[in-house]
Amino acid sequence: MSYPHSSFFAATPEDTSSMAKDLANAVAAQQPIDAVIFLNGDLGAGKTTFSRYFIQALGHDGNVKSPTYTLVEPYELENVSIYHFDLYRLADPEELEFMGIRDYFGTGNIALIEWSENGAEYLASPDIVISINIVPTGRQFSVEATSVKGAKILQGCKTL
Repeated sequence: MSYPHSSFFAATPEDTSSMAKDLANAVAAQQPIDAVIFLNGDLGAGKTTFSRYFIQALGHDGNVKSPTYTLVEPYELENVSIYHFDLYRLADPEELEFMGIRDYFGTGNIALIEWSENGAEYLASPDIVISINIVPTGRQFSVEATSVKGAKILQGCKTL
């Protein structure tokens, strides 16, 4: 089965914010609210910046920290729990099994996972894969739905 794929160019952080808010609103419109989103890109591409805007769009008022050293930062909101993972420093994917990774996926949970390739088979399958490439004039986002749920989410986006 083929799922939708889209791209988005962000010349400024405000453009990234707009796209992240649009995607967050489309995720929140789904019932039940849950999604697994992989964020791919080189160091400094903007994965954490995108995550910050996405999490704040869903109602988090405080800081959004990079989970580089903690592996996961939880955000408990009124209607959903968001788990922001950064697997860059993960030494062994099996560590995810020991931390109970499967408990982070499912109804009422959104998982944003940076450096998902380091998680191997321990991660749930993504609904959406976002690849961010640095280009001379900004960031090029490639957004791919990889499930029926992901396709429905992308259909709800205005910017994609």
